[in-house]
Amino acid sequence: MSSQAVRNDFDHPTDKRVIPSMLDGQVVFLYGALAIIGLIMVTSASVGIADQQTGDPFYYGKRQFLRLVLGVLLVWLAYRVPTDFWKQNGMLLMLSSILLLALVLIPGLGRTVNGSTRWLDLGFFTVQVSEIAKLFLIIYLSGYLVRRSEEFKAGPMGFIKPMMILAVASALLLLEPDFGAAAVLLMTGLGMMYLGGVRFGHFILFVLGTLSIMVLLAMMSPYRMARITSFLDPWADPFNSGFQLTQSLIAIGSGGFFGTGLGGSIQKLFYLPEAHTDFLFAIYAEEMGFLGALLLILLYAWFAIRCFQIGKVALTLKQDFGAFLVYGIGLLVSIQAIINMGVNMGALPTKGLTLPFISYGGNSILIMSLAVGLVLRVHLENAQILGKVKPSRKSSSKRLKA
Repeated sequence: MSSQAVRNDFDHPTDKRVIPSMLDGQVVFLYGALAIIGLIMVTSASVGIADQQTGDPFYYGKRQFLRLVLGVLLVWLAYRVPTDFWKQNGMLLMLSSILLLALVLIPGLGRTVNGSTRWLDLGFFTVQVSEIAKLFLIIYLSGYLVRRSEEFKAGPMGFIKPMMILAVASALLLLEPDFGAAAVLLMTGLGMMYLGGVRFGHFILFVLGTLSIMVLLAMMSPYRMARITSFLDPWADPFNSGFQLTQSLIAIGSGGFFGTGLGGSIQKLFYLPEAHTDFLFAIYAEEMGFLGALLLILLYAWFAIRCFQIGKVALTLKQDFGAFLVYGIGLLVSIQAIINMGVNMGALPTKGLTLPFISYGGNSILIMSLAVGLVLRVHLENAQILGKVKPSRKSSSKRLKA
């Protein structure tokens, strides 16, 4: 389908879809809403521990705010960079990701916290390389699905090659260990390849193989098995292996339908470990209740749906790289959010994953902000191809259909 034909299709007077304006208001709203909720909740959940550790009850809230300012800058920068730049440098980004994941395992370079070596110590700041690797590998895979489209759809080798890259990255993540990041990466990658048109039989075979390997790895590790057994029955040992999960469940249950009110959480007062990071959702549910938790879930669902809508338009316009890129970002954010909330509610084994845009953590906020900028850029290029929005600053004021 030619660009002119696409424009004619979208301009049809009976077409009730909404063609995007230069800046997608829905994505901007969702990013802002989630970021503000995160800032408020990080400040609320960390008041006690921040006061004890630093003497400043708003210490973590201030740092979260500064990171959000940097995050907005990254959104703007990514929005300004053409997607062709990321497409052309996908291989370099993939190799950089593998290198960073390997460097973090080198003694003296990697920083160990709570038994996990997930951070690269650069002296003046630390980098959680798994956050960078997840986005960079999505960019690489988006380019691969475009470059090797015919090979990918024709036979198993086109599917095996990117799976080998993901397997290497996942193996390095497991050595940290970071089972949660490896699971998110593999699930996102498999989802993208399914959307890319892989044969269903090959897809099912590799999904079953991946699940089998992950189960085997969990059974071979006493540390992971302890997490699984405590997840199945956290009340069997509520003061040891099941302590964090039981305190999270108490927090969520205490929230009831309407919550205890902002600042009213009891579990954040040194009962629930990692209250402002991995288990922030439990504090949010305690203070905002079932209705607040439902609102948060709907915001994440809306973000994923909007990403898929933008990707569908890009695919219609033959912008395959942009389509797969926003598909991958939508999958990444939604899968990570589902896993984090599932862990907090006791539906999944405990994993060290942040709640996107919400949890305290500079690396997560910055990388997710960069991802939002990429989504906005794909949306902009969709509109430019449709000919309704000019690349210059003075864009048309006309409302386009999506």
